[in-house]
Amino acid sequence: MDANATTCAVFCTIVPPHVLDKLARAEDPALSGPARRTLERDALERTRRRITTVRALAAPAGAPSDKPKRTIFDAGHKEHLPGKKVRGEGGRPTADDTVTRAYDGLGATFQMFLKSYGRHSIDDSGLPLNATVHYGEDYGNAFWNGEQMVFGDGDGEIFKDFTIPIDVAAHELTHGVTQYTANLDYFGQSGALNESMSDVFGSLTKQFQLGQTAEEADWLIGAGLLADRVSGVALRSMKAPGTAYDDDVLGKDPQPATMDDYVRTSRDNGGVHINSGIPNHAFYLVARALGGHAWERAGQIWYDALTGGELASDADFADFAQLTVAAAQARYGKGEEQRAVLEAWTKVGISDLRTRMGTVVGAR
Repeated sequence: MDANATTCAVFCTIVPPHVLDKLARAEDPALSGPARRTLERDALERTRRRITTVRALAAPAGAPSDKPKRTIFDAGHKEHLPGKKVRGEGGRPTADDTVTRAYDGLGATFQMFLKSYGRHSIDDSGLPLNATVHYGEDYGNAFWNGEQMVFGDGDGEIFKDFTIPIDVAAHELTHGVTQYTANLDYFGQSGALNESMSDVFGSLTKQFQLGQTAEEADWLIGAGLLADRVSGVALRSMKAPGTAYDDDVLGKDPQPATMDDYVRTSRDNGGVHINSGIPNHAFYLVARALGGHAWERAGQIWYDALTGGELASDADFADFAQLTVAAAQARYGKGEEQRAVLEAWTKVGISDLRTRMGTVVGAR
């Protein structure tokens, strides 16, 4: 994608609005108060993103480096961005663990995209990576605002520090990758694909960092983020959508795993954080079928489909599925990779791919 092209004004958060809406209705003010303030802040940031022209950020001149250029800022629990600079690239670690985790999370994401796909930062041209920590009072979210990462400290009751799970940073930064490539519209199925891309590469970053195989990975998004009082293990599960939490306050994880349970709603931009469970599960099935390190063959297929230039901004699940089947064949031929992709999409309810693709998909 041309760096000067117009990008959609997407404001992306790791915690879905439906979760915060539920918390905001809690009887306990220790739970409802932070959730309401978080929703108000998110609404303001979302509005600001819509009315502000999304400008292309300046990448370093010359050939992109194989090293990231990170800067961490501290908002001091205020809501002004970016805040005070507390660590730059190569700078000495501070005594603040949150700063260290943010710095490491940006670096891990940079390295996963570079080592796995040859991508130099978010825009593939060495874009500097900036992040602000300690944002707001008890702010219960993390977001990519089109220019930088922002991490809240959580309220300590429901959410812990948002720098704790490395896949939170990777998820949000991947929204930047999508912004600079397919620029998927943030509504309906294209919006759910946008969210799913971030979950996929967020999980792959964690697996890459830990050296895990597809079998060893937990396939959870945001593991370690929920406080001890919450009955749940994460925000989402790619292995088993709908099972990440079941809590008296948060409610039950609403994500579907297949098109049979697709949720039609006008909330959350048409359920982008909910229906993303379907393409998430498709990717999990491909990764498990192929085995080994998921960022290799399975991740490469997804990356090729995302960045290949053929994914329309308003693509639906079937459109993306078709591109992944074609990407598998283009890179690996008509072998187990393509079969794994076809079978995964069929299992989640996208079952007309052979007909749609005609001779592109050969007989088994």
